[in-house]
Amino acid sequence: MKQIVTLFLAVTCALTAVSQTKQKTPDYAKRLSGVEKELEKVLADQKVAGYSVAVVYKDKVLYSKGFGYRDYENKKPVTPNTLFAIGSSSKAFTAAILGQLEKEGKLKLDDLATTHLPQLSFKYDYMNTGITIRDMMCHRTGLSRFDYSWYLFNTSNRDSLIQRVKYMEPNTKLRQKWQYNNFMFLAQGMIAEKITEKSWEDNIQQRFFVPLKMTRSNTNIFTTQKDPDASLPYTLDEKSAITKIPYYNINGMGPAGSINSCANDMANWVSTWIMDGKFNGKEIIPAAYVRDASSAQMVVSGGRPGEHPDIQFSNYGLGWFLKSYRGHYLVEHGGNIDGFSANVAFYPSDSIGIVVLTNQNGSAATDIVRNILSDKLFALDPIPWNADAKKRMDEMMEMKQKVKNSTDSLQVKNTHPSHPLKDYAGLYGNPAFSEFMVTWKNDTLFTFIAGEKTWLKHYHYDVFEFKSVDKKDDSPEEDDNHFLINFGTANNGKIESASIEMDEPGQATVFARQPIKVNLSGDDLNKYVGDYDLEGMTVKIYLKGTTLMLLVPGQPDYETVSVGNDTFDLAIAKGYSIKFTVENGNSKAVTFIQPNGNFTAKRK
Repeated sequence: MKQIVTLFLAVTCALTAVSQTKQKTPDYAKRLSGVEKELEKVLADQKVAGYSVAVVYKDKVLYSKGFGYRDYENKKPVTPNTLFAIGSSSKAFTAAILGQLEKEGKLKLDDLATTHLPQLSFKYDYMNTGITIRDMMCHRTGLSRFDYSWYLFNTSNRDSLIQRVKYMEPNTKLRQKWQYNNFMFLAQGMIAEKITEKSWEDNIQQRFFVPLKMTRSNTNIFTTQKDPDASLPYTLDEKSAITKIPYYNINGMGPAGSINSCANDMANWVSTWIMDGKFNGKEIIPAAYVRDASSAQMVVSGGRPGEHPDIQFSNYGLGWFLKSYRGHYLVEHGGNIDGFSANVAFYPSDSIGIVVLTNQNGSAATDIVRNILSDKLFALDPIPWNADAKKRMDEMMEMKQKVKNSTDSLQVKNTHPSHPLKDYAGLYGNPAFSEFMVTWKNDTLFTFIAGEKTWLKHYHYDVFEFKSVDKKDDSPEEDDNHFLINFGTANNGKIESASIEMDEPGQATVFARQPIKVNLSGDDLNKYVGDYDLEGMTVKIYLKGTTLMLLVPGQPDYETVSVGNDTFDLAIAKGYSIKFTVENGNSKAVTFIQPNGNFTAKRK
């Protein structure tokens, strides 16, 4: 028995010694030999203008190369230093600033968000007293995307943007469901600004770009546009042709996605994460935060294996998506902004990082290329990622045409607006979004939205389509967006609202018609002041500072808002207004315009 035990111990020790022997690192660079042929095919099959790639092992760049064109029309090639917008791949940068601040003792990720950012206020008290910084970092606040709020109504004023949050209705309870929300990353960037007393842009530059030698990177699209090795933005039109589109300036929502970078610079970023937050031996991101951020914080979806049984689970860390890719732990984040897509990924257990940046809008190429490279690096049987995606793209284009045809079939022909077109002109607003103005010119309705002038083409009844406008001569252009706006009529017969389907299909966001304020001086307002007889009842019009007030016996004082043409809306009574009759510079009468009729009072 003793001999058997001795033999068992000897074998165990031998096995332990073997397991502790340092395994030889695979020749990853050799495994990538000849990959260009496949990557060029992705370029052609996915109809991409261009993209760049970088692959790192620990702190070494194994491979970096550009494919296709940064300027498709002039055939200027992509290089590993070509600048692309990386969109939401920026989120890990913003969250990492807070990871640094936690180590510096400036905050804790489990602090209430509102304690660090007084400008941030949620709609309900339980949200203000419950939502932590960590909740915002992993998208579990109960708020859905509300992306059209910042995308269609962008502004460089971050205080203005963050104030919209308090009007956003949650659609689920706190921490109950993962829901992507860019405003929560704006808030994180603003928390960093408040604590450091530096702009988010300066924090990114000083905390990451400089120490990581990301000398090509910036946070401003105008800086990118001036760069001689910057990519132009492209999309596929309805005929799958590569088409140049305008740059989108995301500066206001910068912390959620305004970094512009190149493959070589981003290689340093992923290498830092692989090396537990160190770059060239110096800690840039706290190691404890690196582990926290790349560990599961919230379930995105069930992640049960589907078509590919060795691709499992779908979780979210802090600014990173987490997945199991064919037996390898994958940390990644995509990015999309007009004309650009990105995927930044690393396999912490394998010390491998992959960056793919492209100038195609909403591109599948970034994931395809990452997966092709991953299969080669890990010596896995290849999956036809590109062929499968090409088939899906062809099916999607066919489906788009069917959707267009079905949308056209929903149109009720030979109908007319219920009002003259000029009646739809006005200011419309929703506090969770912003305001937009509809104007009437040459018997045509226009609006200015998402930074562009847009034609409102009659669709049916009081529903209109958003259509592009030729920038040269303001003439309408036909396109296929089928983005609809539905005007609503009040009981008094006037247009009172405009509804647009925003974030959730089938759920319209209502923009109430707003009074267009006209600023008048005290002298201008004095002509309206006086007592008016309304069927034996005295109604008083008086000034409170520079505001015209209305006093009806037995009712509270009403503040009015000048909307021009001697007309004033009651500030707190929607649908109610007063219009003065002025002769020779003095008011002779006032007419009360309200849903149940119009009533005129003569001046005493």
